Amino acid sequence: RLASSVNACVDVVLSGVKLLEALGLEPGDGKNHVVLNSRQDLKEAFAHFMEKGAAAERFFSDAESFHHIAQTASEYPGAQLYVGGNAALIGQKLATNPDLKILLCGPVGPKLHELLDDNVVVPPQSMQERDEFHLILEYQAGEEWGQVRAPNANRFIFSHDLSNGALNMLEVFVSSLDEFQPDLVVLSGLHMMEGQSKEMRQRRLMEAVASISDIPTDIPIHLELASMTDQDFMSNIMHQQVFPLVNSIGLNEQELLFLTQSASGPHASLASWSGVPDVGIVSDILFWILKEHGKMADRASDLTRVHFHTLAYHILVTVDGYWGNQVAAVAAGARAAGTQACATETIDTSKVFLKAPLEFVTSQIEAPYKISLNPDEPVVHWHREGILFHFTPVLVCKDPVRTVGLGDAISAEGLLYSEIHPQ
Repeated sequence: RLASSVNACVDVVLSGVKLLEALGLEPGDGKNHVVLNSRQDLKEAFAHFMEKGAAAERFFSDAESFHHIAQTASEYPGAQLYVGGNAALIGQKLATNPDLKILLCGPVGPKLHELLDDNVVVPPQSMQERDEFHLILEYQAGEEWGQVRAPNANRFIFSHDLSNGALNMLEVFVSSLDEFQPDLVVLSGLHMMEGQSKEMRQRRLMEAVASISDIPTDIPIHLELASMTDQDFMSNIMHQQVFPLVNSIGLNEQELLFLTQSASGPHASLASWSGVPDVGIVSDILFWILKEHGKMADRASDLTRVHFHTLAYHILVTVDGYWGNQVAAVAAGARAAGTQACATETIDTSKVFLKAPLEFVTSQIEAPYKISLNPDEPVVHWHREGILFHFTPVLVCKDPVRTVGLGDAISAEGLLYSEIHPQ
């Protein structure tokens, strides 16, 4: 039995240009807006990012105007509606396992409820009259809108999502655990709080920490991170508040780099990754997370596991003595990445390729240990001061069908195969 919280929504995926045309908006110059206050702002921000070919996510402040746009988008012919929000995606992914019952707490409206698997249980207090829609406006490489031409394919996401932003369902979630008796709790959605004022965010984080502290200590907790932009907030989550309360975290290369920059960790001066993230650099940062913030020696922290995923490879890092079955867990995550991106039941070798380095060093700080991959035993492992690393290359999908929620699927699958050793 698994319980997942806190963010849930309906993702509406459609062509950005077609939606703007359906809303009667004329093409014009692009302009970046930190918050979208009107349709004009939406049009300018979309054009700005389409011209760059860059992904972006924005908050739309006007509730009524957003509701009208969301309705137009969700009823547009060819628009696709999916389960959205990390918590709901992880729950939905795990629900495909017939032996699992999932408790999902998050703002669940009628459309989302209809999309959820039958194995997903939603407490009545989590139900609301209106769905939280996240609009995902896609554009293709070379697509044109007026004077704007996209250099590559990408997407622009926006929403007017208040309940996820305030983590409204967290207390409902914690109070439902007694009755549900889960074997694992998955938390996500902390990044949604960035839209709040600093005071509101700080207060809500303190309340969230109090709630998470109420979860019985024998239930392992996994925290899934997501894209963030505020270093102080990230530093708070890491240092004094959330990390010590959870047993496991899942994150990608953007989040990993942001984390070390926010807390002045190793390689914090690195501005961005170029190409496939260097395995040695990634390993140094992962090692530092567990060494500095994990359960080592006398530290009052429960953190003993980090599942890192990037397009080309995954690394599962665990403190000795707390977890088992890591080879299967990291391999299952890699398999999920290949099958979900290509939308195939099993890995189709004609549709995937290897992008991982076939040789790498395990650290850029310490005396390096060089590893060469052997295709017959794709999962390699190494040790560093009581911390165990498991690395696997990923079979990357050549023409991905759907990449939204890929990280959540990887983390969910890895958790399913992980064994936690009772202490």
